[in-house]
Amino acid sequence: MSDFLDWDAVELIAALQGGSLSAVEVMQATLARIGERNIAVNAIVDLRADEDLLAEAKAADAVPADKRGKLHGVPIAIKALADVKGTRNTQGSPLFADNISEADNRFVALMRAQGAIFIGKTNVPEFGLGSHSYNPVHGVTRNPYGHDFTAGGSSGGAAVALATGMVALADGSDMMGSLRNPAAWNNVYGFRPSWGVVPREVGAESHWQQLSTIGPMARSPRDMAVMLDVMAQPEAGVPFNMAAQDWDIPDQGAAAGRKIGWLGDWGGAMPMEAGVLELCRAGFDVLGGLGAVLSDQVSPFDAEAIFESWADLRSFALAGELAPLYEDETKRDRLKPEAQWEVKRGMEMAAMDLHRATKVRSAWFAAAAEMFETVDAVVLPVAQCWPFPAEWDWPKEIAGVEMDTYHRWMQVMVPASLLGLPAVSVPVGFGENGLPMGMQIIGAKGTDRMVLEIAQAYHKATNWTGKRPAT
Repeated sequence: MSDFLDWDAVELIAALQGGSLSAVEVMQATLARIGERNIAVNAIVDLRADEDLLAEAKAADAVPADKRGKLHGVPIAIKALADVKGTRNTQGSPLFADNISEADNRFVALMRAQGAIFIGKTNVPEFGLGSHSYNPVHGVTRNPYGHDFTAGGSSGGAAVALATGMVALADGSDMMGSLRNPAAWNNVYGFRPSWGVVPREVGAESHWQQLSTIGPMARSPRDMAVMLDVMAQPEAGVPFNMAAQDWDIPDQGAAAGRKIGWLGDWGGAMPMEAGVLELCRAGFDVLGGLGAVLSDQVSPFDAEAIFESWADLRSFALAGELAPLYEDETKRDRLKPEAQWEVKRGMEMAAMDLHRATKVRSAWFAAAAEMFETVDAVVLPVAQCWPFPAEWDWPKEIAGVEMDTYHRWMQVMVPASLLGLPAVSVPVGFGENGLPMGMQIIGAKGTDRMVLEIAQAYHKATNWTGKRPAT
């Protein structure tokens, strides 16, 4: 029996640390489950050889009980944008199809030091661009609740691996909504921590680029806190570290007395497909039943100004990373069209355009700070549409409104992303189409633990993740 693969990660880790489960036993069950379930969804790619993984698990079992780390013996597949020493890191691009990582990314090294065993990678869109996990190297990842539909992205493979019970913990990254969107569309949890909680890599540009962050995904908020306890370590070589937080989240969570505001569709500024708002509002109302003080909030800032600021800063950041590929005429045409569009846009940007973008970001930060003087958190839907057909690249319209960019349909993600606010995606149930949806609970910068405690209380009250896919 492999029922332990469906346990919360805190339970699985306790059993591995205490010896009631062996790492070999867990690895054997994990590999068997991947063999049964991954073929239909294509969530885990570049799976390492069974014999190598079983040898690492056997070595883990030999570690004395008092030396076992916080992630001892836990099989984890890392998102295919990050480096794991000695394994392939394609970033979903044919330009990197043969790229072997020479060293671990920092957060990977921290997880390895605490006993995690890396089994392979989770699938992504090329370079993580777009909330649909497909690429020419690994193919498309499919939603386990409906194989004809997208799993979202860019952490789509991670969310599906969690939903199908192939892993108990997963990492992801989030520049726009890549930890939150796939979590919502696969009925699991994804947490974008405050920017700086998980530092960027030493040497990576970090003064201008304050958009993308690493974060955890799991089947409960408490499990995500377990990962943050490992990943969220200050780094002296990186600017803008956030102060350390206590990640020991109580099992029952805490929502009573918290003032939480509903932002809905941002005063009509963000089109929503039928059924999305109603399902998310029902999830919001659950928080009232847990003792939270609920209110309807007026949209606190101009949505278009927020989106334009974010879009400019995103293009600028991506140009800085991908320009060498774009400028090489032998490689440019091998980049997906959306990547070419972003880089060209960023390279052509004027200094005053950047100044305007950062000025808007500063103004929105001030307005958000004023909002958080009256509420502890706010709630928005995680997505503006339901999971769309897997053969699409991206939705071209929502509720009759044309989408003018490849990422406009995810505009609801941007208010938190632009400011680096902590935002957790929690499941709210299923639409008439049988597909999942989620809402995001957003707090002021640095209130990560509070946001997770609210989410954990919600989790205990709803247990949506207990409704597993047939896959």
